[in-house]
Amino acid sequence: MHARRAVPAVLLLAALTALWGYGRSSPEPQPAPGVRTGNGVAAQGGHVAELPGLGAATRGAVPAEARQAVVVTGEGPDSSRSSVRLYRRDPARGWMPEPLAGAGWPAHNGERGWSDHHVEGDLRSPVGVYGLTGAGGLLDDPGTRLPYDREAAFTIGGTGSLGEPLAGSFDYVVAIDYNREPGTTPLDRTRPLGAERGGGIWLHVDHNGPTQGCVSLTRPQMRELLLWLDPEQRPVIVMGDAAALLR
Repeated sequence: MHARRAVPAVLLLAALTALWGYGRSSPEPQPAPGVRTGNGVAAQGGHVAELPGLGAATRGAVPAEARQAVVVTGEGPDSSRSSVRLYRRDPARGWMPEPLAGAGWPAHNGERGWSDHHVEGDLRSPVGVYGLTGAGGLLDDPGTRLPYDREAAFTIGGTGSLGEPLAGSFDYVVAIDYNREPGTTPLDRTRPLGAERGGGIWLHVDHNGPTQGCVSLTRPQMRELLLWLDPEQRPVIVMGDAAALLR
């Protein structure tokens, strides 16, 4: 018969500790620093995602209550080509890209590019942050939550600067609140800054060429945009050439 070995005290202590802890709830795992819990702050180090590609002045012009943003980034100050991205503000994480627009929708803007001081007939799109509070078009309302004005007055003919036909360009329209009364039909011609500062700046259907100051997207993209925009989210458009937006 073999003699029993003495159990080392350290092993005995470990076994008793394990038995004592069996069936008791373990401490709740603590979130990593900066990770939001139910009522915490946002990302790593308390950082909340900002709209990308914007400088401090441009970010500061975005209203605190805005929770949807259409960001139009021009290729250059004198370029008529741009890209459109959509963002939604998450209360926990900040501004998140909207998958709807993917890596960005190609767009056209004013024929001569962008301007910090748009005037009538300059063929440039105004740089800035503006509300999106009214819509309309020649076609029936696709189901947007914005006020929608269907009118025959959205009919357009003729050709653009490249000789492209303009017919159908105003099938769908979202008014950009530059020098206009917010919430009115896009056809309203009230100009708070005066007629010399231009107006009638819209998001509308692309006609495969530069605009006179508007921003244009394909018809399917305009329809998707109309369905996405929600006045309760206080949507805005942030628009300008890349360098201007970085200010």
